[in-house]
Amino acid sequence: MNIAIIAARGGSSRIKKKNIKLFRGKPIIYYSIKAAINSKCFDRIIISTDDKKIAQIAKNYGAEVPFLRTKKLAKNSVGNREVIVDVLKRLNLKKIPDYVCQIFATAPFLRSTDLKNSLKILKSNKSAEFCFSVVKFPHPIQRAMKITKNGRVKMFQPKFRKWHSQNLIATYHDAGQFYWGKTNSIIKNKITFSQISLPYILPRFRTIDIDEPEDWKQAILMSKSLFD
Repeated sequence: MNIAIIAARGGSSRIKKKNIKLFRGKPIIYYSIKAAINSKCFDRIIISTDDKKIAQIAKNYGAEVPFLRTKKLAKNSVGNREVIVDVLKRLNLKKIPDYVCQIFATAPFLRSTDLKNSLKILKSNKSAEFCFSVVKFPHPIQRAMKITKNGRVKMFQPKFRKWHSQNLIATYHDAGQFYWGKTNSIIKNKITFSQISLPYILPRFRTIDIDEPEDWKQAILMSKSLFD
């Protein structure tokens, strides 16, 4: 048994009602639910929310909302792992699922094939316990710099100042789209960003982590080339 969990609390300080804000005419959470359904990877697709409106919209698109999240777990400070464990406990399943996938509610470019292929990768590697989406940094982080207090620039690693980009190791960051994990590993709170995880590389042209209003505007611009 595999379960998808989409966390979508009602409160959003930077983008109001972000998880159900209309994106190309549909609540943005629709795209995550659609990708999960079309992947055919899941026995159940659960929405964890504290908001009745989000719950109803999610149900309309085919997801389950068996209960509302408690106020305690709807705070900004609550981590994703806490939400997943809460869902698993409250479902009170007779059998623990083999795999759980947390899908972000604001992932309009996520494809069902991403979910299918990443699960296949995880299943094929017995020593791995997680597989999650990553994306390559657009510029070498070894040549990153900061702005000092007096308004000047300073490299974090000056030794790489004269290195050509092609000679530097490629680096990646969390794409903020989904995380697959073996259920027992999640319950035991094993560290995702570690040697027990496999990367699923997504192209930058359809990856964006929507947190700020500027991110939303960029996602709209990206959608014109991807959907139109």
